[in-house]
Amino acid sequence: MTSSPGREALLRATVSVVADSGLRALTYREVAARASVSHGLVRHHFGSRDQLIAAALEFAIAESLRETSMDEAPADAAEFAAGIESLAARSTDAQAFQYELLLESRRRPELREHVERYYETYRLANRRRLTELGVQDEELIDAIWFALDGIVLKQLTLGGGEDIDRVLARIRRLVTEAARSA
Repeated sequence: MTSSPGREALLRATVSVVADSGLRALTYREVAARASVSHGLVRHHFGSRDQLIAAALEFAIAESLRETSMDEAPADAAEFAAGIESLAARSTDAQAFQYELLLESRRRPELREHVERYYETYRLANRRRLTELGVQDEELIDAIWFALDGIVLKQLTLGGGEDIDRVLARIRRLVTEAARSA
């Protein structure tokens, strides 16, 4: 997604507002205040609150993928897992924004298409990276995606820990073993 610096600042502000206070606190005024612009500029760039939310989700997903091993082909299983390990620590606002949107979609069905796009984008990126590493087992690919999603949620809410380290080590071994047997 190509973005002007002003539009990007509004998207970052949107992510920050939702990450800090939830989707229900998202207003043009709050976004404008965080981006240090007039609230009319938010409406000018996005038209509606729903368009702002959709654009912010696409922005947050793109930022997250860039910060992980999901954006480029990893050299090996260790590099793949390393990109995921500290995702929540590196981009807590982007992750919190995304999870807030996921939860809000239970109450607001109009957000469902955005949530479906969220899951599909991450699942396809995960599948692409693992396939490039030589993993062909579709069930394993999906299991790894669900495990990684849970790991990021746990890191975001409770922080890391030895349990995450153990699971990531196991994922590395699974990827390596699956790639060898392919």
